[in-house]
Amino acid sequence: KSPKSVITSILAAGFMLFLGGCGPNEDSSQANTEMRTSEDVAWAELSSPSEFVRHDEPVYFSFKSLGLADNDPRINSLSVPSKASQLVDVDADGEKDGLMMLLDFKPAETIRIEIKAEATGGAENAKKRTQAEISRKTGGEWQDRKYLGGAFENVNELVPPPQHTDHSEFIRYEGPGIESDKVGYRIYLDWRNGFDIFGKKTPEMVLQNVGQDGFESYHHMADWGMDILKVGDALGVGGYGYWNGEKVERVSNVDGWQAKVVENGDIYSALRIIYKGWQVADKQVDLTSDISMTAGSRLAHVRLEVSEELPHIAIGLVKHEGTKLLQGDVNVSGYAWTYVASYGKQSLSGENDNLGMALLFKRGSRDAQTEDAHNYVSVMELTGNNQLEYYFVAAWDGEPNGIKSEQEFVAYLEREAERLTMPPRTRLTTALGLASKTYPITAEQALAWSRKMADSELERSTLKYAYGGFDVMRKRPAFWEYTTGLQLQAYYDLAEATGKRGYAETAEQVIGSFVADDGAIRTYKEDKFNIDSINSGKMLLRLYEDEDTEKYRLAAEHLRRQLEKHPRTSEGAFWHKKIYPYQVWLDGVYMGMPFLAHYSVLFEEGASLEEAVNEFKVVHKHLRDPETGLYFHAWDEKKVQEWADPETGRSRFFWSRGLGWFAMALVDILDYIPEDKKELREPLIEMIRELAPAVVKVQDAGTGLWYQILDQPDRTGNYLESSGSSMFVYMLAKAVNQGYLPSSYKEAAIKGYEGIIREFINVHPDGTISITNACTVAGLGFGRNGSYRYYMSEPVVDNDPKALGPFIMAGVEISKLLEGN
Repeated sequence: KSPKSVITSILAAGFMLFLGGCGPNEDSSQANTEMRTSEDVAWAELSSPSEFVRHDEPVYFSFKSLGLADNDPRINSLSVPSKASQLVDVDADGEKDGLMMLLDFKPAETIRIEIKAEATGGAENAKKRTQAEISRKTGGEWQDRKYLGGAFENVNELVPPPQHTDHSEFIRYEGPGIESDKVGYRIYLDWRNGFDIFGKKTPEMVLQNVGQDGFESYHHMADWGMDILKVGDALGVGGYGYWNGEKVERVSNVDGWQAKVVENGDIYSALRIIYKGWQVADKQVDLTSDISMTAGSRLAHVRLEVSEELPHIAIGLVKHEGTKLLQGDVNVSGYAWTYVASYGKQSLSGENDNLGMALLFKRGSRDAQTEDAHNYVSVMELTGNNQLEYYFVAAWDGEPNGIKSEQEFVAYLEREAERLTMPPRTRLTTALGLASKTYPITAEQALAWSRKMADSELERSTLKYAYGGFDVMRKRPAFWEYTTGLQLQAYYDLAEATGKRGYAETAEQVIGSFVADDGAIRTYKEDKFNIDSINSGKMLLRLYEDEDTEKYRLAAEHLRRQLEKHPRTSEGAFWHKKIYPYQVWLDGVYMGMPFLAHYSVLFEEGASLEEAVNEFKVVHKHLRDPETGLYFHAWDEKKVQEWADPETGRSRFFWSRGLGWFAMALVDILDYIPEDKKELREPLIEMIRELAPAVVKVQDAGTGLWYQILDQPDRTGNYLESSGSSMFVYMLAKAVNQGYLPSSYKEAAIKGYEGIIREFINVHPDGTISITNACTVAGLGFGRNGSYRYYMSEPVVDNDPKALGPFIMAGVEISKLLEGN
């Protein structure tokens, strides 16, 4: 075949396999006939995780994730079978960066779409459903602080002159405006910085007509609606300022403003406002605010960024007499969205209408809820890069089919919080990815994928995890984290497998940056008694073995001292953390026990090996389910935690990565227990042989992968998860390589690895790759109640170190496994 026809066959077969059609060894000639593969860009399967209808759900794919370079000529002809789509500039840098589309989901519905580059151009949208505008006068003149005469003209960017202030009649409706087919908002571009509401009686776009005939016209009811909020001295709906401990200081004292229309599209519009030289809290900072809306939604999305650290950013709602403050659930994960709202007869329409206003934010970003004379105030914490993300929303009962009661408003906010917390589950396959992957995987290819992932992450962020750097996943300064040790251990394994010393040097560079010459570990706090902190110690021991550098031995001593003092259960198992008393989590076995065994062999003549093995025995006793052979996530010895079964103390679900940690710990600790210590090795090997069939039993037959909740693949919201899948492949492959499992498990390991490559590895046009669909974190307590919904609520992201590290290590072990053919 010609190279073109070979690629065509690969694309067609891969697409049919993705859709559940013919397999790779079946006849796909029909697919080749029906598909115009030269135009194919990507295929996506999107599933709603909700049991309610989700109308106008915005779905975004970056060009990079679709396998398209920024200058790819196909971008302008992208077509997708959705109700509407738009090329958008989400990061507001002035360049289009991705494709946004609107989809309607029935409860728990799965939708499959094909993204193509059509010769006739992109999809045609039915109508304009969002708008952003800035309109200022021209042709008149300033007299004192009034602009007299002239006519309004829309501009894409505006820097108001120094004489501009409130009611100067220079900017139409006094600032930038943004609207959807549901509601409109305006932002005062002056010292007040208030956020106001245009209640709409029509789904049509109205901003272009508002205020054209005078500054007072929009304060009176018209066919389109009117300005319905009295802002006064408050922030209005969702405005921002600074909390000084007693009241909100608005963004008033500034050197100047700059407003820009970033997008003015059919389904997505956005504004950027820059406040130069804001004098606040004895500082002078620049504040950038990006505000966007999508069609069919009342929500306005706000991203704030401050030029330097500024504590106590305040966001708020105007506090009107007779309104009721409503609070969403705060007993949720810190990454989950919740809300604070007001409801009541606070509309200016003069018709006794009800108006609801709300702020939606990630629960962990709010420091306190308070109020002053004019505002209900949410005091927020900026992330480590001085950013804040939230939404504001208004719902007026005068809009068509509007929300008519407090009960309806609360139900609406609950649904919106769930939509933000749990976006559609996504499986993406690209033409570039299909053309870049071949099967069956060879030993050389497995190692090449590991190298490509390590190289890609080096380009993205690995070196940023060093001391003084920035943790891009957690959006905070880099710390002595378990994730750092995990990722760098993968680099070290890769160096040993390939002979490429550079990977080991990277590991030393990052881990070594935290270690002072006297062995002190920067940012490490022993008195927290956090078992996670031990994991990066594995790299200290490997570096010490290879280099005999004293500071690494001294640093490892600090971690060993923590384990000596670490609080334990009555059977000697380590608490997960001091703040999690009497709790043993599967995660902690991996974090601490291979380190303890390795340290004991190096420096204690193996005196603590039995102690390390005991941890596995306690976990096996209390967390293994005899019916399935799987392990529950955690155990509370006191049986008092919210998430714990009152009879067994166990949590309720089999979490993929939790069991993945334990599985990796089983095969890793055996590296350090001498062969002649059969009384210690045999119980662990027996656990491996007992666990392997249970893991394979819940392996997805179609993809070879594993679900976030292992034994409930068909439950709404559940998804194939990359970190746990990578961990199980690593365990199975290494166990076969080491002789702990028979060769009959080789097939499951290879099937799982090929599934990871098919499903989770996204190939980019710049030659880098990503790993997708990783659960960011899952824990118990502090708002994490261990429910099924909780495990579904944690963010699903790309390139999390907890997926990257195991993927690289799995490739190393699969390469060894395939070499053994």
